[in-house]
Amino acid sequence: MTNADLPEQYSDEHLELARDEFDADNLTDADIDQIKEQREGDEPDGSFMRWVITLFGTGVGAGILFLPINAGSFGFWPLVVATLLIAPMVFFSHRTYARIVAASPVKGLDVLQVITALTGRKRGFASAVLYWLGVYPPVLIYGISITNTLDSFIVNQLGGAQVDRWVLATVSVGIMTGAYALGKKITLWIANALVYPLIIALAAVSLYLIPRWDFASFRSYESDVPVWQGLLLILPVLVFSFSHMAALSQFALDVQKKKDGDVEAVEREVSKVELVTALMLVAFTMFFVWSCALSLGAEGMDAAREQNVPVLSYLANETDTPFMAWMSPIIAIAAIVTSYFGHLLGTEEGTGYLVRVVAPGFASRVSTTTLRWSVNIFVFVTAVLVAVANPSILDMISVVGGIFVAFLVYIMPVLLFHKAVAFKHYARRPDTIFVLVVGLVIMGVTVWNIVAG
Repeated sequence: MTNADLPEQYSDEHLELARDEFDADNLTDADIDQIKEQREGDEPDGSFMRWVITLFGTGVGAGILFLPINAGSFGFWPLVVATLLIAPMVFFSHRTYARIVAASPVKGLDVLQVITALTGRKRGFASAVLYWLGVYPPVLIYGISITNTLDSFIVNQLGGAQVDRWVLATVSVGIMTGAYALGKKITLWIANALVYPLIIALAAVSLYLIPRWDFASFRSYESDVPVWQGLLLILPVLVFSFSHMAALSQFALDVQKKKDGDVEAVEREVSKVELVTALMLVAFTMFFVWSCALSLGAEGMDAAREQNVPVLSYLANETDTPFMAWMSPIIAIAAIVTSYFGHLLGTEEGTGYLVRVVAPGFASRVSTTTLRWSVNIFVFVTAVLVAVANPSILDMISVVGGIFVAFLVYIMPVLLFHKAVAFKHYARRPDTIFVLVVGLVIMGVTVWNIVAG
């Protein structure tokens, strides 16, 4: 069916045609039970602003912790171009991804279940593996980050002895995972409680650094790579730094409850929330990135990269002022916790789906609560082990952002849009084509960078 043959979007005829393409036989019995459970919940978990803040918190972590280190190290002009590109990149890509659930005519299916119902179990499983690889590694990244941040704070700001890494990782990751395990409503409440002071503190630090800005020094810095190459190398980290994909599926499902399954109303609400989220993320994060770049310079960014610490920890150590000494760790910890929650939400969703596909009998026998606790224990153990090992955070970010997140957020939705009647109205829109082109460029750059070494 061509776009010209499609009935009016959201009309009864369009919704009926779209529903006919959903094949429940592609879903496991455990999936169907989970969908029924999802549909039974009448009360939404979050309001408009609560979800804005939750999505903001999910995306803000890497953006303020590691983006300045990457983006600032290539000099002035790559950062200028990246600043101009990032707003449409974030908004259009995440709105496109969220539409998989938001514009679905069948209520209660998460993003992986929609893909499976429309494309079959094999493609659904492949999508689930890629999804899991896009949301689970960030959980590990934030486990490393919280451990390194607390270690730096204890040694440099408190003047204490270095705590054994096993102890530090176990306690810090354990507290974050335990808080998440209390339930979605409590998690949303904690995330919201942390994000508001985070926003205020982030703005305060960005403004505080203004007297230290050195435009001349930053402008004169000459990177080892050309401007165009520097921009391309920024893109994978840029994608990861603003990604809040992990929370989008559950967010759209929550809006379905609020709008009682009205597809048009759900899509409109989701798009509005995403717009506000994207604008907030870009405004606060890029102002902070520029403030760090202009105050520390490209050489400072290189030094922070070598230490494998968030830029805030490096700032606290270098500025040697009481304000930065205490404010920087607080911001870093709040950003890590909120991002950890958001990505654990996605990890729980992805792991649960994989278990229902790989071991449907087991998934049918155990309760949702038991499965959820099993995921939390798995995340806790693996995050502690990786935090102790302390691999390069930026290397992990480049691969996760440039391959898995780029494919899932920028490419996979566009492929689905061309296939399914429910989404074909979006398939050839300029914003959809923009998202696809950007995604292909980012994946190409990442693969090239890995191969080139």
